[in-house]
Amino acid sequence: MLLKVENLCKDFPVEFNVFGKPIKFLRAVQEVSFEVEKGSVFSIVGESGSGKSTIARILSGIYKPSSGKIFYEGNLRENLKNRDIQMIFQDPDSSLDPRKTVAFIVEEGLRVHKISNKNERKKLVINAIKSVGLTEDVLKKYPHQLSGGQKQRVAIARSLVLRPKLLILDEPTSALDVSVQAQILNLLMELKEKYELTYILITHDLKIVNHISDQTMVMYLGQIMEMGKTEHVMQEPLHPYTKGLLESIPKIGIENLAGFSIKGEIPSPLNPPEGCVFKTRCPVAFEKCSEKPKLVEIKNRKIRCHLYT
Repeated sequence: MLLKVENLCKDFPVEFNVFGKPIKFLRAVQEVSFEVEKGSVFSIVGESGSGKSTIARILSGIYKPSSGKIFYEGNLRENLKNRDIQMIFQDPDSSLDPRKTVAFIVEEGLRVHKISNKNERKKLVINAIKSVGLTEDVLKKYPHQLSGGQKQRVAIARSLVLRPKLLILDEPTSALDVSVQAQILNLLMELKEKYELTYILITHDLKIVNHISDQTMVMYLGQIMEMGKTEHVMQEPLHPYTKGLLESIPKIGIENLAGFSIKGEIPSPLNPPEGCVFKTRCPVAFEKCSEKPKLVEIKNRKIRCHLYT
C-alpha cells in the first residue's frame, strides 16, 4: 500500500469575531478514508465544490488537514519531505512563474532540496525536459513563449525531476485544447510505466476515468458517495449521484440510467442539506433521506445511500 488516508477532514474559517477568532467554518472535506495501491491510478471525481481539489492540496502538503491521518509507505505524511509527493496543477499559466525561464522553473525543486551540484542539476533538468517530449531549446524560453501543451509538459517535467513515486494530477488536461488533451494524457501514461509512478487523478471527465483508472471515488459536498473498482463503478453504478454523472456523459456505455439526471446546482457547502447532502437533487429521495446515511460496503464497493442500508 503506497498511500492510506484515514478520516480526513478539512475546515476553512469563513467568519471571525471581533477578536479574530473563527466562529464559523466551511467543512470542505468530511471523514474521507481511502487507500491507493502502488502503481495504480486512483481517480477522485465530482462536480465543482465536491472537495476533490481540497483533498489533492492536502495530500500534496499545500493545506494542512483539520483532522485525520495520511500514511505514505507506512509513514505519517507530516514526517515526509515535500519531494516525496508531487502535484501537477490544472492551469499551467497560473502554476508557472512568467518571470522565470523554463530552466529555472524545472531546476527550482532541485535547488530547494539541495540535490546535487549545479552541473549535475543541469543534466537532470535536460533529462526531465527530454522525457516529456521537449527539446533543450525550450530551457531558455519563458512560459508565454510556449503553447498550452508545452507549458503543461514543463509542469510535468518540474514534478518528475524530483523523482517522486506519487503524482497528484489536478485536472491535468482540462485547460488544454481538445487536440492536445490526448497527447498529454498519453504522455502521462507512458511516464507512469517508465518511472513506475502512482497517480491520483482529480477530474470531472468520466471518459478519462473509465479509460485509465483502477479505482474511483465519487465525491459530493465533501463526502464519499461511492467508491470501488472503476469497472464496477462505471459499468454498474449504485448511487443516484454516480448514475446522474454518468448519464450526463454521452456514449459512456452505461444503460438503464434514464431518470437519474442531476437537476439544479450543488448547494453551498456553507449551508449543506441536513441528512443526506444529495437529497435536494436526488430523483429517488424518500423520507429516510432526512437522516445522514452511513458509508457501507456492498457489491465490492463502498456507498453512502439509504437505498442500500
